[in-house]
Amino acid sequence: MTPRIRPATAADLPTILDIYNHAVLHSAATYDHAPVSLESRAAWLAERQAASFPVLVLEGAAGQVLGWGSYGPFRPKLGYSRTVEHSLYLAPDAQGQGLGSLLLTALIEQAQAQGMHSMIGVIDAQNAASLRFHIRHGFDEVGHLPEIGHKFGQWVGATLVLRRLTETPAPPHREA
Repeated sequence: MTPRIRPATAADLPTILDIYNHAVLHSAATYDHAPVSLESRAAWLAERQAASFPVLVLEGAAGQVLGWGSYGPFRPKLGYSRTVEHSLYLAPDAQGQGLGSLLLTALIEQAQAQGMHSMIGVIDAQNAASLRFHIRHGFDEVGHLPEIGHKFGQWVGATLVLRRLTETPAPPHREA
């Protein structure tokens, strides 16, 4: 059986949490400093689902969750409503096998189906592999934010990447 992607459920939360917390403790992929709780991930999942934003998991041949991906609002103002920011995390033993491509492609397709215009990624500036990965998937490097975070006792920066998802005109302006 090949890996498959499906919507996350509450039953997936412990593994989603393990994968995320590993990144918290061992990488600058997130600027969280301490592991997050199962309760906070459950609230996050509920918020994403209520807002119709996907949380997808990648299952291996044995049905185990190998990674997850999601996107949500880039900024809360109405003018940004067609731009999303994505996150993608793989279990350490699932990295470097092309599985991230499956997840990112699924996120892009879902965002396009929802009528999103742009997808943004915020990547640790030292993570050249992630930058190359995003460029291979049609993202452009659009900015650098030096020393915007602090992790592992040092200042860290971020690289912004962007992929346009549609060429459709902007929706009509509506006052809030």
